[in-house]
Amino acid sequence: MASSVKDISVEAEGTAVGENKSGLDSNVAGTLSYLFGFVSGLIFYLIEKEDRFVRWHAAQSMAFSGLLTVTYIALTFLGTVVSVVTFSGSTGGFLAGSLFSLILGLVWLVAGVGGFVAWAYMMIKTYQGETVRLPVAASIADRLA
Repeated sequence: MASSVKDISVEAEGTAVGENKSGLDSNVAGTLSYLFGFVSGLIFYLIEKEDRFVRWHAAQSMAFSGLLTVTYIALTFLGTVVSVVTFSGSTGGFLAGSLFSLILGLVWLVAGVGGFVAWAYMMIKTYQGETVRLPVAASIADRLA
């Protein structure tokens, strides 16, 4: 789920607690950037120009929610294509399509539950002042922040 966890001191980043544009402590603003995914991440990304802790977490929030959205869309599209192709054919195709749709539904469920667990874990760790680096989203956040 997470590639690494490390402690980040807010003072080491050059921003004292409470001294940012939003008027919130850095750990609170970083946590809130995950709350509504891309929307709250974008808001804190645009508000916080100097607090690197908040800005990085806002960027990772946008990347993470964007990647989850793309995953959900791809799985839904694949499921629709498989349904149309296999359910319009013979009985054997119907059985294979049903099995594939079941497997695809389970993958969709795992992605949804896994995304929720990762989201909650990132919010908790960010509130504690730590940085959780998700494999793909963290590299995107490094480029954005």
